[in-house]
Amino acid sequence: MTTKIFSLFLVSLAIQSFMFGQAEDMAVIEGSRYIPLYGRDSTVVEVQDFKMDIYPVTIEAYQQFLKENPKWTKSKVVKLFADKSYLTNWKNDLEPNDAINPKSPVNYVSWFAAKAYCECQDKRLPTVDEWEYVAMADETTKDARIKPSYNEKILAWYEAPRTKENTVGETPKNAWGVYDLHGLVWEWTLDFNSVLITGESRKDMDNDNNLFCGSAAINATDLMNYAAFMRYATRGSLKAKYAMKNLGFRCVQDIKEETK
Repeated sequence: MTTKIFSLFLVSLAIQSFMFGQAEDMAVIEGSRYIPLYGRDSTVVEVQDFKMDIYPVTIEAYQQFLKENPKWTKSKVVKLFADKSYLTNWKNDLEPNDAINPKSPVNYVSWFAAKAYCECQDKRLPTVDEWEYVAMADETTKDARIKPSYNEKILAWYEAPRTKENTVGETPKNAWGVYDLHGLVWEWTLDFNSVLITGESRKDMDNDNNLFCGSAAINATDLMNYAAFMRYATRGSLKAKYAMKNLGFRCVQDIKEETK
């Protein structure tokens, strides 16, 4: 009996350490109100406080997820949840191709798979508004969108080849302490193309139809922000089962209010 209790204690300690390690790799994002540079109708968006992974999910982290969740391996994944490109750069269910850098961001992952990964860690994918809010920061300023240098750097990355193979964390961190929002891969968001939807449905996170379909034209709030235009245009062209070579993800977590 004593041995069983001790074993349970060790398991509990290991889980706590694992979760603490995850928390250490997250940045606290203080929410605010802002107008997206490229959005549906120039509506002011309010973002609540939340935590964001400071790095995109890596190949080696996703590999561990597959070992613990074999239903998401390339041979077992339900075809409804991933197209034929899913993990196409892996030589088998649990091993990426030899040439792949394990510390580079995972790619060829569908929205469904990315969502499942985050949920396994008691996290979720960021909303478009949350992602854009954090991504509008440069190294020193939390809203750097009016700086020509900010947009120039992003556009230069969009033109650079094979950045998806680079190691995470090698680009400068932004003012929130988050790395690689620009510079390695595009990233999935929870409501990735809901910006194309009219009305208030963008705010309704419970209706799956809001996540995958779009019908209205996008209205630019800053026609000079081509980088933002490219992001929204890319999101609008996606379907949840798509897996692409330049598309990865990271997770966020709600900040739970302490109960008194």
